[in-house]
Amino acid sequence: MTGTSFEAPWWANGPHAQTLTARVLRPDSGPSVTRERVETPDADFIDVDWSPLPDARAPIVVVLHGLEGSSRRKYVRSVCRELNARGVGTVAMNFRGCSGEPNRTLSFYHSGDTRDLNYLVQLVRSRHPDSAIGAMGFSLGGNVVMKALGERDDGGAALVDAAAVMSVPYDLAAGASLLQQTRMGRMYSAYFMRSLRGKVEWKRERLAEILDMGAVDEAHSIRGFDEAVTAPLNGFADASDYYARCSSVGFLPSVRVPTLMLHAIDDPFLPAAAIPRSEAEDNEVLTLRLSPRGGHVGFIRGTPWAPNFWGEVEAADFLATRLRSSRAL
Repeated sequence: MTGTSFEAPWWANGPHAQTLTARVLRPDSGPSVTRERVETPDADFIDVDWSPLPDARAPIVVVLHGLEGSSRRKYVRSVCRELNARGVGTVAMNFRGCSGEPNRTLSFYHSGDTRDLNYLVQLVRSRHPDSAIGAMGFSLGGNVVMKALGERDDGGAALVDAAAVMSVPYDLAAGASLLQQTRMGRMYSAYFMRSLRGKVEWKRERLAEILDMGAVDEAHSIRGFDEAVTAPLNGFADASDYYARCSSVGFLPSVRVPTLMLHAIDDPFLPAAAIPRSEAEDNEVLTLRLSPRGGHVGFIRGTPWAPNFWGEVEAADFLATRLRSSRAL
């Protein structure tokens, strides 16, 4: 399956134009959904949005958003709309604390926390044993998907039947460093930090019992936040240890599930040198679709008055085709 190539239009030709224009111009429309609160084994919860299934045997895709996103983000609703149009049901998962209220346990989600994805997929399989199951991840959510597949002994074959990811920060350390090297990168980082600080405030009194809140307050970058919050909350020695153990690039050789990897060489969240070209080439189940342009979760084309979004279309086509063929076997 080769798909189509992406060409950026003249009016959104740079990485930031792609990243920011897509964010603005994506339509907010999406499928009607039913929200369910799923209780997790550790007495916490995740909120998930189910779209209606066209029939009892229809394929289902679990969709994961990016850093500080949610199931309500336009890119999530966009890919769900495209999947539904192809007869595929969707379950959009909110990472802990991303559905509008604090999660119960002290720790937050992070780029390598695959527990909730694994638990949700098993729940979906138990309810829909005749359906092929897929996964779709954007950015951080894509890192979680790839790690979840590669860390399993079976390469993810018993977890999902196909997967697709877009704009993954495959090397977390390289991505965090790049964000601090440019003015625009620091602006993106500041945007995320405002939201992350809000999550800290939700639990400040409890966090103060185990974290150095002075260091937390002084953190002004993604790496600084990971050093002060993510690492100590989740049992990592420091940010470097967290990045080394959770970057999905190290798990790609073990993946055994047909997976489409959509990425732009000009993605401002990952250096071009850190794109896992050789890892994808050496694993026959991985299809890396590289575009010179596209930004981060961008891939917008058409006109400003009638834009369309290549990434969601390609991902939906790939997943619908693969999931139907896997169920036919």
